[in-house]
Amino acid sequence: MQPYTEVFAETNLTPHPTPLTIEKANYQAYVGKGQGYIIEKTDQGQKKLTIEHVLGGKYVYYFLTPMDKGRLQTLPLAYDVVKKEWFDMAGSGIRHTGGESVSWTDAAYTFNTSCHGCHVSQMRNNYDPKTGIYETTWAEPGINCETCHGPSSEHNRVCREAGKGNVPKDLKILGGKGKFTAKENSDACAPCHAQMIPLTGAFMPGDEFYDHFDLVTLEDPDWYPDGRDLGENYTHTTWSLSPCVKSGKLGCVHCHTSSGRFRQKNDPNSACSPCHDNKVAEPEKHTMHTTGPDTPTCISCHMHKTHFARMDRSDHSMLPPTPATTIAYGSPNACNGCHTDKEAKWADKTVREWRTRDYQAPVLHRAGLVDAARKGDWTKLSAMTTYIANKKSDPIFVTSLIRLLRTCPDAKKWPSLISALENSSPLVRSAAADALGPPPSPQAAQALVVATGDPIRLVRIRAAAALNGVPMQITKGKHKTNLDKAQKEYLTSLTARPDMWTSHYNLGNYYMLGRDLKQASMAFGKAHELAPQAVPPLVNNAMAHARGGDLQGAEVLLMKALPLAPEDPAILYNLGLLKSEMGDTAGAEKFLRASLKADPQLARAAYNLSVILGEKSPKESVTFAQTASDLTANPRYTFNLAFAQHRYGQTEQARSTLKKSIQTWPEFTDAYLYLLNIAETDKQKAEAKALIGTALSSHTLSKTSRARLKQAFQ
Repeated sequence: MQPYTEVFAETNLTPHPTPLTIEKANYQAYVGKGQGYIIEKTDQGQKKLTIEHVLGGKYVYYFLTPMDKGRLQTLPLAYDVVKKEWFDMAGSGIRHTGGESVSWTDAAYTFNTSCHGCHVSQMRNNYDPKTGIYETTWAEPGINCETCHGPSSEHNRVCREAGKGNVPKDLKILGGKGKFTAKENSDACAPCHAQMIPLTGAFMPGDEFYDHFDLVTLEDPDWYPDGRDLGENYTHTTWSLSPCVKSGKLGCVHCHTSSGRFRQKNDPNSACSPCHDNKVAEPEKHTMHTTGPDTPTCISCHMHKTHFARMDRSDHSMLPPTPATTIAYGSPNACNGCHTDKEAKWADKTVREWRTRDYQAPVLHRAGLVDAARKGDWTKLSAMTTYIANKKSDPIFVTSLIRLLRTCPDAKKWPSLISALENSSPLVRSAAADALGPPPSPQAAQALVVATGDPIRLVRIRAAAALNGVPMQITKGKHKTNLDKAQKEYLTSLTARPDMWTSHYNLGNYYMLGRDLKQASMAFGKAHELAPQAVPPLVNNAMAHARGGDLQGAEVLLMKALPLAPEDPAILYNLGLLKSEMGDTAGAEKFLRASLKADPQLARAAYNLSVILGEKSPKESVTFAQTASDLTANPRYTFNLAFAQHRYGQTEQARSTLKKSIQTWPEFTDAYLYLLNIAETDKQKAEAKALIGTALSSHTLSKTSRARLKQAFQ
């Protein structure tokens, strides 16, 4: 980052002769002598946007302008350093996953909100949540010494006291040669080079990354299923996939100077030779390419570059080319990066001829699991849980699968998630804790309580969040102490970034689980204020109003959300429930049908449709009940299917459904009672009583359930 000056403009920029149309407005940059602004022309008139700061320089220059409430906003025009042309800044950032560009005025392009101090040193955004005003300060533009080495006052003191030419034994700085491990060096770089979620604002070099941040992984479709970058993901996720990094021997500063320059630029292969000298010494044998000026380097094949937002990015996973994943998922591979005239099938055939070991198979396997989980294809659930349970599996892929399994309705997932709480990776443990909330069983709750004493803050916070709102009594002891401490850390993490809408949204969820509906509604309202286009705060605020009995208020909020995302299943589903509660059966049917159409996996919508259509259309009620039961293993859904079948005259099918339910959920007493209720012959009654007798002999029934069954049996 640097201040904009006329000298900078005359040295680095070219004129912008033709206006660019963005969002029904025309923008033209005026730079150079006596100039430094962008003119915005709309139907309402003309506005002058002053250029105050400049970001970037290797590939692109971005420009910042001061706006209301102390915000520094990224201007709509950016400059391509390579092509020497002006372009649509926000338009270049459209993800490959689709969608429209975010407006340049959005908080995503507010320097104070989104840049986390990665372009300046010792940044304090000084945001006031009450007024929404920033009074942001920083020590220096760019990255200074203290960013990586901590406060320098003591360092300066001991150096002054040592006298000129003398080096103190203790330099009083964090890090430095031989002081940090490879992991600590990488963790010091990660806050600016990771797509992450901040938990605190107190990270210092030398700290554990996961004590202060969570990491986004392949649950985000901005990565290909095999882990290759689709957009801008800031390196650390793919870096964590690297076998070299996992070995504990490779840190960022092995290849990069502290300012980010490549140390081995003149001889790139020398970066790899300390560990791979046999391959570097015989490049022809390893690369299968003839030695010469065009011989690929290690980086050519293992750090293939992708292009996004007019910038090149190196793949830091350092994995070999896998053209098989290009065929399967369209992800890039280094072979076709050079051989652009060939197809991926040619590259795949070639590498298979070169290598007798099928090194692509493990990558294809785990990519296939991620791809299936993203699509909600749970036919591979057994393979997913096996991969999660395997201690040799990659932590990034395990984490991704666990996060994606949140939407999986099959109860067979739970044992693998509970066991993942003991994984050696804190990222995996945190993902497992998050996925287990609310706990599906006493065993899961117990495991989460233990996890609140984890040595890593991220795991403790996710465990506390999973237990939020769960009624339990721990009177004393270490588990009580750990749970109380973790809950405080969790609440603190929610307010670490009060200028981000997600912080208030998560805070609202915290209050709602604690049944404090007034505070929840206020938090959701603040989230909406910060991000008017975000749907989740409106939907959850509507839920808070509905739970508090304000159905009209809930309806207003959902109808406000609907134009933002007309096919959003959460909006449509909640409108369906709300209309049903308000007595508008036709409206309920309309919105529930729309929600199921938008998301055919939405079992809750199918279940509720079955219920409200029971009298009007018994046949269709059975169809929706069957859909719900097929989608989600839930005793209520199966019971509803039996009820709908009996009502439609399919009594034998209903009896069969109930008997299967009793086999699967022997503690669900309604199934026994209804089976007895619809018995038409003495034989059928005797069969139902026999099943009740078996249940009564079980020791797993609750006191209430036992009493109900005993009364029915007598």
